Amino acid sequence: MKKIIGLIPLYDDDKDSYWMLPGYMKVLESCGALPVMLPLTTDPKELDDCFQLCDGILMTGGHDVDPKLYGETAKATCGTACSSRDQMEAYLFKKALAEDKPVFGICRGVQLMNVLLGGTLYQDLPTEHPSQTEHHMTPPYDKPVHMVDVAAGTKLADIIGAGQHAVNSYHHQAIKDLAPEAEAMAYSEDGLVEAIAVPDKSFIAGVQWHPEFAFESDPECKKLVQAFVSACNGKK
Repeated sequence: MKKIIGLIPLYDDDKDSYWMLPGYMKVLESCGALPVMLPLTTDPKELDDCFQLCDGILMTGGHDVDPKLYGETAKATCGTACSSRDQMEAYLFKKALAEDKPVFGICRGVQLMNVLLGGTLYQDLPTEHPSQTEHHMTPPYDKPVHMVDVAAGTKLADIIGAGQHAVNSYHHQAIKDLAPEAEAMAYSEDGLVEAIAVPDKSFIAGVQWHPEFAFESDPECKKLVQAFVSACNGKK
């Protein structure tokens, strides 16, 4: 029986519609999992059913996290938030944390994980953390644009090895203050936290780069998703 991975839906404000980038589904399928896009809902009973259905949760990219969640007012440079997504993911993430169900966060996903664990974000990197490192690349998105340094002894080091690794990058927000419960697993050339994990959990982790874009050209991206799928172990 394949592991069922619940994908947090992407939301289009202009079209008032849910959607999904195929890369999220394709990389999970390539790792032997069955991806399922969940409904965008804040109803606790529906979310409980979603949680029970899934062996793991993948927190996708998308809207900026509402700064209210980390005690700040949105600046003019902050993008549009999606309150229903924030609420939905907060509910599922807290249940996963309590029950040690695997969660993998990508881009917005790792940012929201850090916030829900008590950390903060840069609302806009170009104005709050300017550097020469390329964090907002142009297509094609499967090409590496900067390096990250993976810390020895971390879960990420176990998966792809400690030291320098090249990654793709497409984001304008990032982790500012690391959450107390989170462990930083990798840093970018300009000092940003690029990957985190909750150390005492089986697999509650996230990365700032985009394995869903690069898994076909970068074996390390597939290894990362494969480790997540393997950690699910059929938990319900």
